[in-house]
Amino acid sequence: MRLLFVEDFLNILFPRNCQMCKRSLHEFEEQLCVTCEESLPKTNYPLRPKRNDLVQKVEGLTKVNSVISFLRFTKEGQSQQLIHEIKYKKKPALAKYLGNLLGRELLASGYELPELLIPVPLHSGKESRRGFNQSDEFAKGISEVINVPVSQCLIRTKFTETQTKKTRAQRLANVEGVFTVINADELVGKNVAIIDDVMTTGATLCACGNEVLDNDAKSVNFITIASGR
Repeated sequence: MRLLFVEDFLNILFPRNCQMCKRSLHEFEEQLCVTCEESLPKTNYPLRPKRNDLVQKVEGLTKVNSVISFLRFTKEGQSQQLIHEIKYKKKPALAKYLGNLLGRELLASGYELPELLIPVPLHSGKESRRGFNQSDEFAKGISEVINVPVSQCLIRTKFTETQTKKTRAQRLANVEGVFTVINADELVGKNVAIIDDVMTTGATLCACGNEVLDNDAKSVNFITIASGR
């Protein structure tokens, strides 16, 4: 009885609400209510990871094995709302939860699992101000489900301006020479996946992919929370 009272009191002080519709969550629900989770704009990329418009988008920029995104990104849509909650309202647990959901999709679809997950790194100053790297949290969530380790072997050595309003050519130039591999022995001969939050032109992912391939990874895949057309 005392434990139930404490739980009820904590729920009053720190209510558990759906990160999308904001209504109270049931005990069996986590970051999203069942209704919002079922309405997520999921893609079918895990079922066709090697032949889709995302693969075509990065063709010629890097040698990629497959490209998938969990959600379709639309302006003012659910995926944008979730990304904003994660990045600007500082909710790393939501990124990890989305990783869990995608991990289940990967297992159910028969997706060829990589041997290593590598989150796209933030600059140390930016990560310090935010308190976490959303791509790292997403990777951790995937890792928990598919039992593939996360590696921090890729680091960002230069601070770059936001990519948001840049053209494709400007985005490519903006990330040139930005990433460096450390502990390269982790990569040798392995099929790896680069993990990011949103894929727009794919410039950042390609820069990371090329750096990893230059350090003897066998093959590279891209996995993101969301992607635009």
